[in-house]
Amino acid sequence: MKARLLFALVGLAISFALPTYAQQTNTPDPKLRERFISRFKALSDAFDKNDAAAVAANFTGNAILLTWFGEFWGRQAIEHWYAELFKEVQASNNLVTVDEDSPHTLGTASNELWATGKWSQTLRGQNASMERKGYWSAVAILEGDDWSIRMLSLNYATRAPAATASPTASPSSQ
Repeated sequence: MKARLLFALVGLAISFALPTYAQQTNTPDPKLRERFISRFKALSDAFDKNDAAAVAANFTGNAILLTWFGEFWGRQAIEHWYAELFKEVQASNNLVTVDEDSPHTLGTASNELWATGKWSQTLRGQNASMERKGYWSAVAILEGDDWSIRMLSLNYATRAPAATASPTASPSSQ
């Protein structure tokens, strides 16, 4: 009788303890976050200098860049895209922010991650200047001691999202 009671108490204790250990947190590792943010700071600095080679250096050799203008595969294509773009416009006031709950590790080796955030910049061409902003998502891998971007997707926000109507309950008359 005492053995069954003991097993029941142990089972009950385990059933309360396991969910606590199984919960995942949305808080990223502070050191991981700091190193990842430094990568995007380097990317932002390269944009401010309008330096296509420095922009491309933040990517892996087989990276993909997805923009509203198309997709660019590989570091050389990314560098070429930005070199051509910087001939037409000059980027300044580049700001890249990483969402508070980013980055997130992928797999168990902790050498891949994904993250999201916002970006904004000023573009100046021959005849005009414009502010642009949007959202980004990225996958990065650890190469040596630093993160390199394997995939970067940029979304250009053209306007504020429309407000959603709050649902109203209306009594049905049946």
